[in-house]
This record gives sequence, structure tokens and C-alpha cells, in this order.
Amino acid sequence: MIDKRLSDTELVSLYQKGNEEAFEVLLLRHKSRIYTAIYLIVKDRYRAEDLLQETFIKAVNTIKGGRYNEEGKFLPWISRIAHNLAIDSFRRSKRYPEIVLEDGSRVFNSMEFMADSMEDEQIFRDTKSRLRSYIKELPVEQKQVLIMRHYLQMSFQEIADRTGVSINTALGRMRYALINLRKRMFTKTPHAYDKNFYPKRPDQVYLPRDYGDGATGDL
Repeated sequence: MIDKRLSDTELVSLYQKGNEEAFEVLLLRHKSRIYTAIYLIVKDRYRAEDLLQETFIKAVNTIKGGRYNEEGKFLPWISRIAHNLAIDSFRRSKRYPEIVLEDGSRVFNSMEFMADSMEDEQIFRDTKSRLRSYIKELPVEQKQVLIMRHYLQMSFQEIADRTGVSINTALGRMRYALINLRKRMFTKTPHAYDKNFYPKRPDQVYLPRDYGDGATGDL
């Protein structure tokens, strides 16, 4: 059990050495403050939740990639990440207005996704079809988190509770799912995989069969 009284610097150091729980402590310590800062910019709680997750995923990518060099300045550093993501999101929302329904789903202004020609429309359909097929091919744990997050609109805390893992592990699985999807969209490469996010003895993981619209089975 990690000592939650450790400083941010000590926790980051532990995480860099492979202690996954250390990052979870950082997340729980700062997520409320980061969320508030994001919300004050975007003024949309659903978008703020998404940007909060993006912030911590970006932090994970940076630290695991060996690019973190903000010794003693973790909170200001991750606050800058959150601020930049929130500002970018705010600017996009002004450029492409959207309507947020009561359930949090978004109806985007048609100018953002409007196809300029029949060819563009066909390319969009083909890309969407390829993306669905690539999601089906993801490792089961990665696919599970991706479906729960983007199709069932579950928070990472809910995903962690549902799957019996830490928030950091859920974030890590999402990170590798996105890496794999990007790779598959542009090249034929093996799946990215981090053994720290998976059990040593794989157990069957059950995926929900209802994706929110009453349909079952395939995505």
C-alpha cells in the first residue's frame, strides 16, 4: 500500500519505476482541481470530463515515454496540459457550434462533418467501416475499455469499478487501444501491449452486449 502522504515528485518517481498505484494517487489527488479549471473554460461538464481523461492520458504518455522533466512541478505541468486542451476545445466549439442534449450526447453542426462531394461521403463511410473492424480486432481488455468509454459513455471511474481494475489501469488500456487504432488506420503493425495492464493469467472478460441503442452483437 503506497503512502498517500508522499509528494508529487516522489509519486512521479515511483511511477517512472513501474509503480502503477503511484499515478493513481496523483490522479485522485489532483483530478478535482484540474476538472474545475477545465470546466471554467469549456462550461460543459460532459466535455470537461472528456478533457480531464485526455489530460491524464497525455500525462501517462509523456511520463512513460521518458519525456517528463518537470521535477517538482507536476501540478503546474499537468495544469498547463489541461489548460491547452481546454482552450483548443473551446476554440473548436466556437468554430463548429454544437448542441448538447440532456443525456450529454452531442449533435454537431453539419458544417463540421458535411461532405463536399459524393466521393468525400464515400471515403467517410469507408473510414468508419474500417475503424469498426479494427475495434473488433483489439485485445479484449482494450476493446472493453474503448466500448465502455466511447459507446456507453462511462467515466473511467465507472469503467475501473466495472472491470475490477484501478483507474490508472483503465487509462493505460485506453491509451494502448488508441495507439493500436492509429497504427491500424495507417499501417499494418502488431498491437501495442503493456503487460502491466493485464493479468498474468488471462481470465475471460465479458463485454456488455447492449451498446446503448438496444442493439446487440457487433459494433
